[in-house]
Amino acid sequence: MTVAIIEQMSASLNASFLTSASKAAQFPADSGREVAVSGRSNSGKSTAINALVGRRNLARTGKTPGRTQLINFFSVGEDRRLVDLPGYGYAKVPDAVRRRWRHLLEAYFSRRQSLVGLLVTVDIRRGLKELDWVMLNWAGNSGVPAAVLLTKADKLSRGAARSCHLEITGSLPDTVQAVLFSAPKRLGVVEARQCMDGWLRSDSFQ
Repeated sequence: MTVAIIEQMSASLNASFLTSASKAAQFPADSGREVAVSGRSNSGKSTAINALVGRRNLARTGKTPGRTQLINFFSVGEDRRLVDLPGYGYAKVPDAVRRRWRHLLEAYFSRRQSLVGLLVTVDIRRGLKELDWVMLNWAGNSGVPAAVLLTKADKLSRGAARSCHLEITGSLPDTVQAVLFSAPKRLGVVEARQCMDGWLRSDSFQ
């Protein structure tokens, strides 16, 4: 698939910022369908979101890990949303903030009926860590399908990336797909978009 087609697919989302929430009472109406994106701090989560929607700065990126401290909701169609969850696992975040994030995420996964899919960004050089498994287990316990984006695949040689991909795929449940992903190289963007669109689409994507 050509870059032009990929960009056309991304542009069709017409993504825009909707709202931010620091507590469950601030979540938007629980209707329609939404896909959440989670990941450890500095795993390339915001960069992945921007690549998926074809926008450079929809989700803010920065050199300081732990930047995303709220749940950010983006509209990607009529009653369709992409949700940027707080990054986790950054050691310099105060314990009180970590506890607040955890409570916020627990509230989101336990209450959100419109959640239809979860993308977990994992730095391929680091592999899946405990908190990544927590996210996947939360999704599984909520009956929400999930996929893992193995980000920064361009930082490894092609052979090393394939080897890591096979190893991580083997550790995941059969229902969870792992996608080699690199936003700068556009690697895995189409596959991740197809996965996301499939979850967002009911009879037809609006």
